[in-house]
Amino acid sequence: SCDTTEICNCSSMGLDFIPAGLTAKTTVLNLAHNRIKNIRSRDLWQAVNLRALLLQSNKISSIDEDSFHSLGKLELLDLSNNSLAHLSPVWFGHLFSLQHLHLQGNTYRDLGQSSLFSNLRNLNSLHLGNPWFSTIRQGNFEGVVLLDKLWIDGGNLSQYEPGSLELIRKINHMIINIRSISVVSAIIRDLLHSVAWLEVRKIDLKVLAEMQLLRVMSNSFVKKISFKETLFTDATVPDIVSIMADMPKLEEIELIDCRLLGTGRWKMQIHVNQSQTVKVLTIAKLSIEQFYLFTDLQTVQGLISLLTKITVENTKVFLVPCSLSQHLRSLEYLDLSSNLLGDQSLEHSACQGGWPSLQTLNLSQNSLSDLEMTGKSLSHLRHLILLDISQNNFGEIPDVCEWPKTLKYLNLSRTQIPKVTTCIPPTLEVLDVSANNLKEFGLQLPFLKELYLTRNQLKTLPDAAPIPNLVAMSVRRNKLNSFSKEELESFKHMELLDAGDNNFICSCEFLSFMHHQAGLAQVLVGWPDRYVCDSPLAVRGAQVGAVRLSLMECHRSLVVSLICTLVFLVILALVAVGYKYHAVWYLRMTWAWLRAKRKPKRAPPKDLCYDAFVSYSENDSDWVENIMVRELEQACPPFRLCLHKRDFVPGKWIVDNIIDSIEKSHKTLFVLSKHFVQSEWCKYELDFSHFRLFDENNDTAILILLEPIQSQAIPKRFCKLRKIMNTKTYLEWPLEEEQQAIFWFNLKIALKS
Repeated sequence: SCDTTEICNCSSMGLDFIPAGLTAKTTVLNLAHNRIKNIRSRDLWQAVNLRALLLQSNKISSIDEDSFHSLGKLELLDLSNNSLAHLSPVWFGHLFSLQHLHLQGNTYRDLGQSSLFSNLRNLNSLHLGNPWFSTIRQGNFEGVVLLDKLWIDGGNLSQYEPGSLELIRKINHMIINIRSISVVSAIIRDLLHSVAWLEVRKIDLKVLAEMQLLRVMSNSFVKKISFKETLFTDATVPDIVSIMADMPKLEEIELIDCRLLGTGRWKMQIHVNQSQTVKVLTIAKLSIEQFYLFTDLQTVQGLISLLTKITVENTKVFLVPCSLSQHLRSLEYLDLSSNLLGDQSLEHSACQGGWPSLQTLNLSQNSLSDLEMTGKSLSHLRHLILLDISQNNFGEIPDVCEWPKTLKYLNLSRTQIPKVTTCIPPTLEVLDVSANNLKEFGLQLPFLKELYLTRNQLKTLPDAAPIPNLVAMSVRRNKLNSFSKEELESFKHMELLDAGDNNFICSCEFLSFMHHQAGLAQVLVGWPDRYVCDSPLAVRGAQVGAVRLSLMECHRSLVVSLICTLVFLVILALVAVGYKYHAVWYLRMTWAWLRAKRKPKRAPPKDLCYDAFVSYSENDSDWVENIMVRELEQACPPFRLCLHKRDFVPGKWIVDNIIDSIEKSHKTLFVLSKHFVQSEWCKYELDFSHFRLFDENNDTAILILLEPIQSQAIPKRFCKLRKIMNTKTYLEWPLEEEQQAIFWFNLKIALKS
């Protein structure tokens, strides 16, 4: 399981213990997702150069105290999602190089009485906690001074001794998943000046009285605060906003996958002072059950004037009130992607005086359908440089549109545009019209430097004259089959051409042309999408001129057609051979045989219902039903016979009926005739007897020859039946009446045997 760099991947192998054979060469050992229960003293003794040990998702419940003593170079230890009920500081005493420690998802309730981490001077990230984790004591984090990330997963953490975390001088990113607001408040109090980014998860902020406990956050030096999977209400939002407004160094607020119970009718007016430091607001997947009743947010208009970057995505936004847009005077970046904005609502949202400083606007994946109206609604934005309106449904576009004169970057990919027109602004430097099924591109864009035409239907390169300053172009996944030297040379400033995944026809001339086209810094032509040609057009380290393409690469369509034809002929031949040699019969009977094999070889005596199962042709039914059945069933004592006409269960599969009847019968009686070997019913019955009875080498089969028949007349696939007829005695029905009494006597003796 180890590669040449001595990285050993033994994950998901069903291991019950750490495998033997580890050496000093091993640097990474992945034992995740196994069934290991114990780590013993000498399991890792030889792995002195181990850098990473992954033991997550096992069943580890015990670790010998000196198990990790030889791992002085270990940098990553993952013991998460196991069954450790207690943690011992002795385990980590010799891990002087350890930087990342994952202990979450076990069953311990506390971290002990002393510090687990006092010897981990290089510890960089620590993840601990589980659903049963309930207590943090003073001294548990003694020796930990600097951390990049601290993650405490303690949904049921109820006891926190003040001062437990205050010895940590700096934490870049702290994640706390704790439901108790009083515990959260105590932790924040200990880390007022230590945490740069505070992330709060899975907490309900719905009780107004508890908000006073969070007032301590007003003195925190946190620069970024995130709420994930958090519940807010109209009653608590004003207090939370007020607390964050007072935080002296807060620059960024983030809400991800949160819920708001209410409609934004907040009861107090919140004003911001000019010393506000918050510049970035991100809201993603905010759930507001009655979003259609949400107010115009007048109460927060005073808070947003200094924001420079706002993201509100996938939150069912269908309108930004004009007054709110006009208050966003400092806004430079606005992302409203994956919402419900339509043409009319965009016109209202981007009203005159709204978003006066905006430079970047993302409206992708909304409900826009009129490109002319979209351009007109945004035309007054004097500083707008980048506009993303991809994944809307514009369809046909007009010839004339109005756009901001400063617009340089426009993304129109996946917008159902069948044809580009002069509606596209001529000021662009970057244009993306990918995935629109375009068949041609001939716009006059004198300043264009980058053009993305991926996933269209182009058969030729765009004309270079209308786009003289083009530097990079992508025509990947179109229908190009070649391009000439003149076409490529006409792009005088071209440095990158990505033409992979097309239908290029290989030829010596094309390769020679590519070999000598050294003016391009990089060309990706793709046969199919495999050769990246760098100046001077090297193909994976080799010169294009030295490349020898295979038949498949040069004549892909022809080779695929030939392969399909050959496959069809092979299938046709297999069908013919199978028909001639009864392949379907063998498959069908193999299935019946496998089903029968699951049952006992012989049914218990108490389950035998019949003296004999009679297998015969329908053409011989007159003799069987009127002569043989009457003779045997009226004998003294009478014989119990199983006939398919009379005793088969209606609606049951015929093979199952045959199998069950034979298994419930003491004997199987075959009435052989020329009609028998041609009968489909009899074939089923012989099929099963061939697999079931004869292979068991028993004498349960009784053969009656109703008329003279040669063994050669029996189908060859019943080889054992032919052999039995050639080697064993069978009863022959005599036409002479005086000999029939002897026949019945012998048959009754055979049935009783």
